[in-house]
Formats: sequence, structure tokens, C-alpha cells
Amino acid sequence: MKNLLSWLIFILAALLEISGDAIIRKGLRDSGILLIVFGFIVVGSYGLAVNIVKWDFSKLLGVYVAVFAAINILYGRFVFKENIPASTWIGAIIIVLGGLIIQYGQK
Repeated sequence: MKNLLSWLIFILAALLEISGDAIIRKGLRDSGILLIVFGFIVVGSYGLAVNIVKWDFSKLLGVYVAVFAAINILYGRFVFKENIPASTWIGAIIIVLGGLIIQYGQK
């Protein structure tokens, strides 16, 4: 159960980081300073969320990067309706495999 909670926190943190970046991007394109400020707050919230998990820092961010990469590509595909090339999917699979090695490899 504790491990499941860690993964859910990583998903929340990734959604905060990706959403914050998307908000900043919208603010920059529409000259919306309030959107940019709000995006900074959302991105900063990711840092709080991800660090709730009490793992060694290198393991924490190593595994989080894998979660972030996967969610980032899915976000681009389904939220921004981007056409994701096969090379990006393959790269994401390699990153996720690296995260799994970090998580479940030798202790």
C-alpha cells in the first residue's frame, strides 16, 4: 500500500509539473502575466508533492523522471492532440525501463 501511495504521488507531481508548464506556455503565447504567475505556483507545487515520498534523493528523482516522461507524452498526445512519433514512444519506454531498474534493482 505504501508503494502504491508513492506511485500516486508521483503521478500527481507529474500532472502538476506538466500542467504548470502548459499554463506558463499559454501565458507566454497570450501575453498573460497572471497565467505565467499561476503556472509558476503550479510548477512549484510539484516540488512539494514529489518530495513527500521519503526515498533517497537519487532514487526519488530517478523513478519520478520515468513517471514524468510517460505522463508527459500521454499529456501531449491526449490533451494537446499531438502526433507522437515512434522514436518518442521508444525513448519513453527506455526511460520507464530505467526507472524500473532504479526502483526494483539491487538495494
